[in-house]
Amino acid sequence: MSEESMSDENGPDATAGSDSASEGSAAADSMRAARADKPLVSVRDLKKHFPIMQGVFRRQVGAVKAVDGINFDIYRGETLGLVGESGSGKSTAGRAVLQLEPVTDGTVQFDSEELTTMSSSNVRRLRPRMQMVFQNPHASLNPRMTVSSIIGEPLVEHNAFARGPERTERIEELLRLVGLDPTHANRYPHEFSGGQRQRIGIARAIALNPDFIVCDEPIAALDVSIQAQVVNLLEKLQKSLDLSYLFISHDMSMVRHIADRVAVMYLGRLVELAEVDDLYDNPKHPYTRALHSAVPVPDPEVEEARTRVILEGDIPSPANPPGGCPFHTRCPVAEQECSVDVPEWREIESGHWVACHFADRPGW
Repeated sequence: MSEESMSDENGPDATAGSDSASEGSAAADSMRAARADKPLVSVRDLKKHFPIMQGVFRRQVGAVKAVDGINFDIYRGETLGLVGESGSGKSTAGRAVLQLEPVTDGTVQFDSEELTTMSSSNVRRLRPRMQMVFQNPHASLNPRMTVSSIIGEPLVEHNAFARGPERTERIEELLRLVGLDPTHANRYPHEFSGGQRQRIGIARAIALNPDFIVCDEPIAALDVSIQAQVVNLLEKLQKSLDLSYLFISHDMSMVRHIADRVAVMYLGRLVELAEVDDLYDNPKHPYTRALHSAVPVPDPEVEEARTRVILEGDIPSPANPPGGCPFHTRCPVAEQECSVDVPEWREIESGHWVACHFADRPGW
């Protein structure tokens, strides 16, 4: 079954038009007004370290600091984009927020309930309200289960829509919501294209009417021609189901399209967080500027005239991160103090947070 054979109702999802841009602006204004309320998800000083064991007695000799003290909030109906290079800790952060990975330190509050000290049974009680869309739709779907069984599994596990006809009706409704033909419910994952398999994963994630979904690079394994369709589907579902997203990606241009605010992660730490337009038009951290300059501009004259920020070297190992600012080994403007002092995570403008010694210096 090809991607083009999906139902006609998905036609508008193929591209983002000017109407969606104006709607997005209005939604952003509404989001700012709503932030007077408490956040749905609140993360404080979150750390996830993986121990390094050696020797016959398996003694710990170090730790991989995948996430090393991050702070952010996500509000109802909001999409927070989380960007950074591969190896920066984005996916681990998303899994730790959902308690799929036990945290080393810090707190995660979901709707004012603390998850990190909660028993597994109580976390299971909240599990229907917080779900995940995984990166690889081929690996995240059981090849021995039909689409109906895959989408129906969370309904069975949490005793939702328990009766047979009711459950079947719910599965068909979910397939229609994500733009798939309900008559294909008895097919297996290998009979679908990559984009369609990801839609099946999205249908499974929304089966229990969650409030919050972690989208862990949901378009990274898809063809470029299909990525916009999946992102627009996520936006459509967000509006109709009042969802909140943590959208993890390394695609800066796609994050700009879907996110309300963006957090930039480097070597397990957040280096900048701001409203999406503010971060893209006025980046304060050298790493954010480097990421932004790597995004190609469709205008050849603008592309040729703009200044590129080229980073040297690779991201350091999280098992042995550098002292001081974690970015100083690759930073084009680093000074002596950057190798000694860890920059403070501070709000330099309203809603614009950054961890850099020089972010508010004149001329920077």
